[in-house]
Amino acid sequence: MSVFTVILLFLAASQIYWLWRGYRLAGRLIGNPVLRAVVCIAIFTLYFLAIRANLPFSWHGPSPVEMTWKDALIGGPALTWMAASMVAFLVVIVFAIPQSAVGAARWIAAKQREHGDPDAPSSPERRVFLERTANAVAAGPFVAGAYGLFYGRLNLDTHPQTIRIPKLPRAFEGFRIAQLSDIHIGPFMPGSEIRRYVAIANAFKADMAVLTGDFVTFDPGTQQAAVESLAALRAPYGVYGCLGNHDAWSGVEASITALFRQVGVRILRGERVELRAGSDSINLIGVDFQSHRQFGPSRPVPNLLGNIAAFIDRDRVNILLSHNPDTFPRAAELGIDLSMAGHTHGGQAALEFISPEIAPSRLVTPYVAGLFQKNGSQLYVNRGIGTIGVPIRVGAPPEITVYQLTRG
Repeated sequence: MSVFTVILLFLAASQIYWLWRGYRLAGRLIGNPVLRAVVCIAIFTLYFLAIRANLPFSWHGPSPVEMTWKDALIGGPALTWMAASMVAFLVVIVFAIPQSAVGAARWIAAKQREHGDPDAPSSPERRVFLERTANAVAAGPFVAGAYGLFYGRLNLDTHPQTIRIPKLPRAFEGFRIAQLSDIHIGPFMPGSEIRRYVAIANAFKADMAVLTGDFVTFDPGTQQAAVESLAALRAPYGVYGCLGNHDAWSGVEASITALFRQVGVRILRGERVELRAGSDSINLIGVDFQSHRQFGPSRPVPNLLGNIAAFIDRDRVNILLSHNPDTFPRAAELGIDLSMAGHTHGGQAALEFISPEIAPSRLVTPYVAGLFQKNGSQLYVNRGIGTIGVPIRVGAPPEITVYQLTRG
């Protein structure tokens, strides 16, 4: 049984459970059985249509690049409901274990009292406490989902990050780089919103700007709008980028590279460029998405970064643009001083207020967000500005990173 099948079955079970809870609630609120039946049928029909229209495998056709009323009123809430209801159902299952234990204890105690044992334990208060606690905790995912949809995904973090590189040429002391990543243009990251982030990045007046992939999600028809939305990004040393897994999956790697070239953005696909300041220079390298394991339609790359090994100059500072942060260990071995990545969205629902370790992305990579160091090499993972799957962010706000290089 595949992981997708398990998730689908769990989704189905969670929806049946919440429909049952909804029916019980209707029974308490609507006394007339005929009216109750009519209201339940109408609500359940609309509910099923909304869920069916937003299941991942029901996607087809072009994706809008601006918010529509359908997305705002149906798509966003339906996708958020599906995610929150599954998490809440899991909470219900977890709390059902101690509740069942208390119920079993009460049943045993009742049997003992029936046989004349007055000292048999009874704990109705504990059962009531567990029921109320379970209901309160199960409401948490729905509250978090609403927060992530209406506020969390728009709560931009402009993050300053100092990078210390002892061999940095003096001419590049204080050199600043602005990074945007994981655009995922679509109804919940429309062109107008992307242009707002571009204006914010430009306001930092960085020396160079970089884009680290996933400009589109699945629809290749959105590439033109993505490029146009990013075209105003400017920096004295230029704007450079690399491509992500979604750019590969949607088949736009060559075409979007050409479109970016027309607006003055250079996408580095296994290429390098020399950035010069007077007689000093640093080495900027970019690669397409690479992974050592099968990742969706992308084929595994046994020799990570093998196509750029010849470009690395250990006598100069080497900066790598790689969408996938999992290339970092190999980059450290090759002598890359700084890797800039994205891909993870910081977990998108990371629950950092509980623990930085709680992030779905940790199931597939240890490099979820922030700064990492290994053997003198550094990696920074940008959380990106877009979303994938469910249009929410909880504990992982969208991010523009502004690096400042220093000899340190």
